[in-house]
Amino acid sequence: MKSSSNTKSLTAVKKERTNKAIHGNSTSGRREARLASKDKNLVVGVDIGGSNLRIALADIRGEVLGRWKASTKETSSAEMVIVQIEQGVDALLAQCSSSRRALLSIAAGTPGVTDSEAGVVLATSFLRGWKDVPFRWLLESRFAVPAAIENDVRMAAIGEHWIGAARNVDDFVFLGLGTGIAAGIFANGKLIRGVNCTAGEVGYMHVPGSPEDPAKAGAPGSLESVLGGGGIHEQWAKNRADSHLRDLRATEIFARAARGDELAQKILDRSAQLLAYAIYNISLVLNSSLFVLGGGVGVSVPLRDATERVLAQYTEPSSPKLAVSSLGKDAQIMGAIRLAMTTAEVRGKATV
Repeated sequence: MKSSSNTKSLTAVKKERTNKAIHGNSTSGRREARLASKDKNLVVGVDIGGSNLRIALADIRGEVLGRWKASTKETSSAEMVIVQIEQGVDALLAQCSSSRRALLSIAAGTPGVTDSEAGVVLATSFLRGWKDVPFRWLLESRFAVPAAIENDVRMAAIGEHWIGAARNVDDFVFLGLGTGIAAGIFANGKLIRGVNCTAGEVGYMHVPGSPEDPAKAGAPGSLESVLGGGGIHEQWAKNRADSHLRDLRATEIFARAARGDELAQKILDRSAQLLAYAIYNISLVLNSSLFVLGGGVGVSVPLRDATERVLAQYTEPSSPKLAVSSLGKDAQIMGAIRLAMTTAEVRGKATV
């Protein structure tokens, strides 16, 4: 069983950790510290990315009291990330003149295929050595409070449903467009995960104009290969003669389209067409009332506007409505706070 070996390795890692790999930064305002000192029922939200770890401490009503962040580029193993989370939580608690006795629960968003019911991260290509990791158990063992984990895109959907662009919308799709592409789906007010926890992996979708080859393990899916951040950058770099502009991000490329750059406009038009196909096809199956675009690429307003123009041609049987995420980079961390609040209420018997 992995539990005992994980516990042992975590202890060893904690003893051997160095300042270089682990230290992060915390921030908090005077009002945040004042609130924390009064409220001893606290929850923790964690957003684990391929390059960064972000932690937020909140009271049981969801008011953020402080934030902490660190890099995971050199410390992305599950054991080291647990150590970083412990450091971040302790730093935030100390900053708010509190202790672990005040914690009610913790929730973490993880990249990759995540079985939230079992509490296991099944696989991810963004973090080293993450395969069948019992991450909920690791959190509960370390903090001695109820914990929950969820795929990061579905976590963002939880955040948008709680206080974001999809607030009070029970049927919507959050489309996370970044390095990868995936969706968090709400139907009848409930998050859809699927039998194998892969519901919403729309990066593998085939639409007109995307590659027709079947997906291969470890490689981007058909839609993701051209509409993900890497695919957009590849289209730009291989057709750009002036080398000083080859390293632009997708959002910067789309912004240049508005300034008359012909190549940028061509890439924007193609991206909008592919995204419109995907949204229309998903809407035919789910009949969702709203699609929220998020992630590093999805937050581009030019992409949203161009996609809406394409979708205007497809009005039967219904026309999907688009919105850009109102939470932006905070969608995952706010979703984690909300899940921690729910976990405290359901498993910890707290009153929200």
